Amino acid sequence: MSSIVVSLVRRAMSTDSFTSPIVLASRVRAVKPSIWVEINKAVAKYKPINLGQGFPDCLPRTHVLQSIGSLGAPDVNPLLHQYTRSMGHPRLVNILAKLYTPFMRCDPQLYMSAADPLKQNSFAPDRQLDPMNEVIVSIGAYGALFAAICSLIDQGDEVIIMEPSFDCYAPMTIGAGGVPVYLPLRPQKPIDSTEQITSDDWKWDPQELQSKITKRTKMIILNTPHNPLGKVFDLEELQSIADLCIKHNLVCVSDEVYEWLVFPPKKHIKIASLPGMWPRTLTIGSAGKTFSVTGWKLGWTVGPSNLIHAMQMHQQNTVYTCPTPMQEAVAHSLELELDLLFKPQSYFQEMCAIIEPKGRSMVKRLNQLGMQAIRPTGGYFLFADISKIRVPLDELETDPSVPYDFKFNNWLIQRKVLEAGAPSRVVESLETVEKFVYSGGCVSSGRMFDEVTHRLAAIRMAFANLYYV
Repeated sequence: MSSIVVSLVRRAMSTDSFTSPIVLASRVRAVKPSIWVEINKAVAKYKPINLGQGFPDCLPRTHVLQSIGSLGAPDVNPLLHQYTRSMGHPRLVNILAKLYTPFMRCDPQLYMSAADPLKQNSFAPDRQLDPMNEVIVSIGAYGALFAAICSLIDQGDEVIIMEPSFDCYAPMTIGAGGVPVYLPLRPQKPIDSTEQITSDDWKWDPQELQSKITKRTKMIILNTPHNPLGKVFDLEELQSIADLCIKHNLVCVSDEVYEWLVFPPKKHIKIASLPGMWPRTLTIGSAGKTFSVTGWKLGWTVGPSNLIHAMQMHQQNTVYTCPTPMQEAVAHSLELELDLLFKPQSYFQEMCAIIEPKGRSMVKRLNQLGMQAIRPTGGYFLFADISKIRVPLDELETDPSVPYDFKFNNWLIQRKVLEAGAPSRVVESLETVEKFVYSGGCVSSGRMFDEVTHRLAAIRMAFANLYYV
């Protein structure tokens, strides 16, 4: 037997390496599997209509398709299929700066009435965004959020997250070594009220928010329009957050991917535009939500150069750069839309005009089923109270640790009806949301929306035999 073989045999006999598991990093062990992994398995098995993830089932606008299709032409610039600038393709960051500059500018009246320290830390009414230093492009809004959190959060730093929330905020915070601190949004009207409840009726308690802030608090994550509530935060609400951020030196990461889906008379206000907020705000947008192309996975962040530079330091050593063809196509699409902004022909105006009445129709149908639907004022989603519907227990999961909304959602999936979202799987405040499900059905095409309506009518008959509280 050779000396090498003898050495290997001795090593194998003297080690536990074949029986001891490899120890995973604590940052991974602390994160639970995504709710969508679980739900998508059930969706693939039972094939219901998937309304939980909020993406359209129709093609984007023709000019968006043409923008990406033209890059396959034989005479296209070959460099458009190679690496581009790490912080973002020049054509894209230039149009983003041009698009966002007027929305970032502080209102002249607020600016003139602000104290000098606030004025000096505001995005002045005559200022222009610097495309090369104040804009960064990422792999989707997910990538932007991850870069923002990882570049700012140290071990033990606390991040305030409003609940219910988008499911990645807390895991990203934990993965960066931070501590999520949850602030529940609660309905201010009785859910069983005869008056139609809207997402505006969900608010936080100002004293509770103040009590969440400690010496370790570093960041607050804002999401407006809100996913999944469909709430568009108003000026008073945004100002109260701004006041606390300035007072306690907090960073605000403002997730505004649904910024163009705001239903009149509501208006979208960027918290970065408020006096004193520009140096401490990162505003995140999404090509996927802007043009209904979620598979393109392009997002961006607009903010002060020092924070954008920090994000770049993180991103250059992870993804390095984003796909050049997608960035070129999105840039071209934004250039066309900029000329149509606020006009009836604008895709943004068109999407609101399509989605808002579908949302109202979905509210009506869910109310007819015995639910109490919460009418959204923006975004893809709407919430619905299911507390009055009691599915027979023998048709539900028996595990007492599984929240009722998740059991109810699984019941819908298994009946091949539809997949709604179960908010309790992504929140800590179960008492606030366990009796709700949410739906993205208002973003469906006409054909799919009709099918949703048909299936809802079918389960209305099933609900007639269920127990109502």
